[in-house]
Amino acid sequence: MKFSLFVHMERWDDSVSHRQLFEDLTELTLMAEAGGFSTVWIGEHHSMEYTISPSPMPQLAYLAARTERIRLGAGTIIAPFWNPIRVAGECALLDVISDGRMEVGLARGAYQFEFDRLAGGIPASSGGTHLREMVPAVQALWQGDYAHEGEIWQFPTSTSVPKPVQRPGPPVWIAARDPDSHDFAVRSGCNVMVTPLMKGDEEVLDLTRKFETAVAAHPEVSRPQLMVLRHTHVHSPDDPDGWRPAAEAVSRFYRTFDAWFGNEATPVDGFLEPSPESKFEGRPEFEPESLHKTAMIGTPEEVVERIRYYQELGVDEFSFWCDNSLPHEEKRKSLALFIEHVVPAFAQA
Repeated sequence: MKFSLFVHMERWDDSVSHRQLFEDLTELTLMAEAGGFSTVWIGEHHSMEYTISPSPMPQLAYLAARTERIRLGAGTIIAPFWNPIRVAGECALLDVISDGRMEVGLARGAYQFEFDRLAGGIPASSGGTHLREMVPAVQALWQGDYAHEGEIWQFPTSTSVPKPVQRPGPPVWIAARDPDSHDFAVRSGCNVMVTPLMKGDEEVLDLTRKFETAVAAHPEVSRPQLMVLRHTHVHSPDDPDGWRPAAEAVSRFYRTFDAWFGNEATPVDGFLEPSPESKFEGRPEFEPESLHKTAMIGTPEEVVERIRYYQELGVDEFSFWCDNSLPHEEKRKSLALFIEHVVPAFAQA
């Protein structure tokens, strides 16, 4: 089992500067590298203070200079907002800067709010068309001269400059949920990243089955990697109620996600209030008691037990998602407990 860190600069009001948030992100990354994590992942989001990352590339390039071993993952690049030539070239450049430590995740996108501002208002649900055209084009550009005549993009003979250090290119990950997405990823030679969001471990089981079905359907392809991304918070066993602040914070995060995803209110200077708790009456998945069981929240012993179950299911990488609306100090303490008590349990195994 490999471990990775999924992290953004996360701002809930103007009391913390963006510079401080960047320093906090850097501190968590350095902790993760020292703790044996394989990768740090940073995504792409626009005009949202609660997940700040208009591009993962400059952040990862900075972290490449501050680190030595940890791999640097763009998780994920939103295909409809990019051109394949730009994706291929920027990823290859980061691979050169980091001396072969780049990983690239690609996704179709989710927020209609972003599509209204960066993609001419096309439906977010149509982003899968861009993703499926993007992946083979980027892979071809890394190899050499390539001309493209697709439904979305058309360009004459081009190539990736520079070429990536890793050959045939940096590992590509696809964010997948439905069976068709799993099948597309596997047959394209890509790794798969999944998140069960607010659902329990039965969803992890379902997602791993979809992945294994896709693997079985394509024996001609070497088995790719499977990563599970979970909101994670570890608390001391000396504090039996230590789960509650984390579960309440994750609930706030998801209510904020709901407000942005709903795309009904106009944000003010990048801030949008979480959807009110009253909206989710009869929706127990938003309640702290439910999130205590579904998110990866618990003592080190409880977290080890659940991740071992994931390992038994065939999961190759567990990603510690630390975006949760908690202050940085609480995130730092949680990550330190994970590194001290959870990671060694799997190293010994």
